[in-house]
Amino acid sequence: MKAVIMAGGKGTRLFPFTALMPKPLAPIGDMPVLELVLRQLRVHGFDEVILSVNHLHHLIQSYFGDGERYGLKISYWIEDEPLGTCGSLSGFINTLPENFLLMNGDVLTDFDYSAFAQHHRSAEVSATIAAHRRTHKVEFGVLETNAQDELSAYVEKPEVSHLISMGIYMFTRDRIAPHLRGPSHQDIPSLLTYLMAVGQVVATYPNESFWLDIGNPTDFARAQEIMTNTPDRFLRERPCPIRVKG
Repeated sequence: MKAVIMAGGKGTRLFPFTALMPKPLAPIGDMPVLELVLRQLRVHGFDEVILSVNHLHHLIQSYFGDGERYGLKISYWIEDEPLGTCGSLSGFINTLPENFLLMNGDVLTDFDYSAFAQHHRSAEVSATIAAHRRTHKVEFGVLETNAQDELSAYVEKPEVSHLISMGIYMFTRDRIAPHLRGPSHQDIPSLLTYLMAVGQVVATYPNESFWLDIGNPTDFARAQEIMTNTPDRFLRERPCPIRVKG
């Protein structure tokens, strides 16, 4: 199986840390978050990865090389300018299999990638979004009113639940290829919205896995604590390096 990892962002929410180091190399426990993702993908049966890189890409290439020590074949697509979360896809879409994984390179999760891939193939849809339910508590009393601005309900600090994207997707190549622009700037939400507008099916994959985006200082600190306390939760086995032919 083949995966594409978007690793070209500047990580502005983690600045100034990311001024000297690209966010995918930010350490979670004893390894960069992107290394953790790559090892997880290898455990789940992926053997080829394309890293789409831009900001400080030479550091990422130097660290991961051709992927041999992870039992993977890693290649790189270098964005001369930031192209968004899927803008680079059109540059190498013809090298991808009919069904492929695309994801962000900065998430801490115990997600079952292989089950996700199988679900997408069985569903025969254009795209599938890995979905996580997040609940947060509103800090204030919420006022519900009618058309005349009269109070109809007063809810003290309610909890609100949303189904959010985990930044992990499965795509069917031939169904999305005609709708890619570029290579030029394009983001996944606009691509998915357009697919629906032309009558294609975009599915969601709600699941109970742990998920954390490390893109801000608070969640980055939380990720350090969680990874230190429960490392086996995220990498139950470490794959032995395998020499990849070709």
